[in-house]
Amino acid sequence: MADIRTSSFWTNLLQKIIKIILKNMGVRTSKPTHNQHVVPHEEGWAVKGAGNERYTGVYNYQRDALDRAKEIAKNYGSTVIIHGEDGKVRDSISYRKD
Repeated sequence: MADIRTSSFWTNLLQKIIKIILKNMGVRTSKPTHNQHVVPHEEGWAVKGAGNERYTGVYNYQRDALDRAKEIAKNYGSTVIIHGEDGKVRDSISYRKD
């Protein structure tokens, strides 16, 4: 258990509070992940970068969207998150460079 008498306790607490406030204001508090989501779209399937408002591309088939998402994720060393027709996450493929 942390000792509240130390300055590091109060510094860490203040950092956590500031992060929560910024996040609630809509400010990104962590670096972008560049994860790519393959999601259902009214015209078929789409690739959408995490946190992006616009689609990277729209495809007739999920396989085509998945292939594009894999290319992007490999370049960034990120993850492809695959959604099913119901919109729920069904699988993921990681290309992280840890």
